[in-house]
Amino acid sequence: GPDTTVGLVGKGQPGDVARTLPAPKAGRPTAAVLGTGGTIASYVDYRTGAVHPAVTAEELVFSVPELLDVCNVRARVICSVFSENLNATHWQELAVEAAKELNGGAQAVIIPHGTDTLHVTSAALAFMLRNLTGPVVLVGSQRSSDRPSSDAAFNLLCAARLAAEDLGEVVTCLHHETGDTTCDVIRGTKVRKMHASRRDAFKPVNDRRLGAVHADGRVAWEAPAAPRGTGPVAAETGMDEDVVLVQFYPGMPARRFEALTHGAHGVVIAGTGLGHVSDELMPPIRTLAAGGVPVVMTTQCLNGRVGLRVYDKGRDLLAAGVIPGEDMLPEVALVKLMWVLGRTTDSEEVRELIERVSDTDVTM
Repeated sequence: GPDTTVGLVGKGQPGDVARTLPAPKAGRPTAAVLGTGGTIASYVDYRTGAVHPAVTAEELVFSVPELLDVCNVRARVICSVFSENLNATHWQELAVEAAKELNGGAQAVIIPHGTDTLHVTSAALAFMLRNLTGPVVLVGSQRSSDRPSSDAAFNLLCAARLAAEDLGEVVTCLHHETGDTTCDVIRGTKVRKMHASRRDAFKPVNDRRLGAVHADGRVAWEAPAAPRGTGPVAAETGMDEDVVLVQFYPGMPARRFEALTHGAHGVVIAGTGLGHVSDELMPPIRTLAAGGVPVVMTTQCLNGRVGLRVYDKGRDLLAAGVIPGEDMLPEVALVKLMWVLGRTTDSEEVRELIERVSDTDVTM
């Protein structure tokens, strides 16, 4: 009625509620989550309405409570940087920690990662990690997790389902299409971010997806994937970071190419079509190769493979000592050459490893 008055009785204090994970349940696989600094997910504090980034294991589970129906979760933050600032040192650290988790009883390792360079980290881990006893799954979110359209929780849940599968590879697990229907499981060396903002940005390149994780939890395999190994997992992290990736463009002056490659221990070129560059770049390429610097040719087309035996220019490149990168993405060739040069500097061995060693099974 008109006589009703409203007065402030007192203010609620936003206190930290202790959130502890439930004890691990028997019969469920354990997934170890290694954070790289991207917001994995967010949770809303319903008393204050504030949205908080979920960083710790407890907050992660609180933000995606269905995770606990799928697996036991343990989590820690390895580094906290934007993905464009990640480098070989971070890849090495992630490889060591992933091996530690799998050797310490985890059935899977999940690495939430900024999407911009997620496919580069997945390639690096694929080369470094040997004899995987379980999947190492990179997962990301194209939409920040405080937005209603966020894909973080769905991607994370799909990734967690892989903990129960017989999979011994480094893979990515992100939206197949815009809706929350399916996540693609794609080999870590054969995936690329193909759109700046869409949820379904990650596509297999020169490969088909290994399988799909459906919204109802079903995992359907479509292509042969490496099964779990017997262990122990080894992290072979040696890398020579002084490798350069050069994007050829029409009219590129030889002096620019020389400036970019000067002093480098290895060079990857993203050439046109089947792997071509202009006549002007042939002398500096010959000089590099003659000086013992490995030069790997890839294609800017991304789909398909280089073919250096088709045209005269390709044959000239082969004669100059250029190593064909076959169907490797330029950034995968970059990471692979870093990794190979971390093991040997012998020209013939480098060539053999780049050409012989497959992207999925780097057996030495």
